[in-house]
Amino acid sequence: MINQLSIRSRLHLDWPLVAGIGLIFFLGLFVLYSAKQEIALIERQILRFGIAFLLMLTIAQFPPRFFRMLAPALYIGGFILLLLVLVAGYISKGGQRWLDLWIVRFQPAEIMKLAVPLMTARILEDKILPLKFKSLFLPSLLILLPVVLVAKQPDLGTAILIFASGFWTLFFTGISFRVFLTLGGVVTAMLPVLWFWMRDYQRERVLTFLDPERDPLGTSYQIIQSKIAIGSGGLYGKGWLNGSQSQLEFLPERATDCIFAVFGEEFGLVGCLILLMLYFHIIIRGLYISVQAQDTFTRLLTSSLIMTVFIYVGTNMGMVLGLLPVVGIPLPLVSYGGTSLVTLMASFGIIMSIHTHRLIAK
Repeated sequence: MINQLSIRSRLHLDWPLVAGIGLIFFLGLFVLYSAKQEIALIERQILRFGIAFLLMLTIAQFPPRFFRMLAPALYIGGFILLLLVLVAGYISKGGQRWLDLWIVRFQPAEIMKLAVPLMTARILEDKILPLKFKSLFLPSLLILLPVVLVAKQPDLGTAILIFASGFWTLFFTGISFRVFLTLGGVVTAMLPVLWFWMRDYQRERVLTFLDPERDPLGTSYQIIQSKIAIGSGGLYGKGWLNGSQSQLEFLPERATDCIFAVFGEEFGLVGCLILLMLYFHIIIRGLYISVQAQDTFTRLLTSSLIMTVFIYVGTNMGMVLGLLPVVGIPLPLVSYGGTSLVTLMASFGIIMSIHTHRLIAK
């Protein structure tokens, strides 16, 4: 026990959480290779994961009070960068989402996935819980401002994740059911306004969700092929590298947004349940750490970060299964990509810092 605590005190890693992360990433490499069958792609993904893991390890070394002090600067800096994107952002694939600094190109919206829960948790830590209506105004404003700017880019998927990170912070303060229903009513009343504010392709995604067969060779093609892939996997799947939808390239975005369809076709219901159990392990472990946290700030922050992972998983699987509109949210630790992976691992680093520094304090 002494040796175990000594290792934890040096690395500040939570081994059950690291194990879950590693297993999901390992499974992800198999399905990613099957989706593209490019060794160079796998090498780039491993390199990105290595960089993200080092970032997680570095972040975990800082005590929770550091993140509390960092929150205002990170939020203000991220918000300014979002404003710069609207003025001088790099345009690609119909979206103005990136800042090009010649050396590196990045999405400032990713910063807000961490800045929003950090800032809202700091504001709410001294409030009397459960919150009253008047106490919800400032944190709600801090959540909605970056959400609107990111949605305007347009990047609806990231906007949803930023909103979710702030929402969970408010939710875990123990807001009353009456307040919760009132907020839900306000959001519902705003849906017609949101509809007219959406871009044409975003409206098409919603209409496709409501009627998946309306344009089988156009906007409905991705969701139809995804459901065919998952359904054809059956109980045990067709086997690794044997998925017809992915191998014959019927499935679009098979390495990113639709990678769960590749997984379902090749590993079947049993494989999907195993993957879900691994995600469930990570989420339950994160919630356990939040319960063990020493103060309101760390408890709210941990709960928000880990439940945002739940939104990642639920939204990606939901849109592939046709249960949600397509919004472009990757499957955590499985989909190909680097930006969201770095942000996700940074979140895990904060969670591990909160847990391991509490153990050392004891």
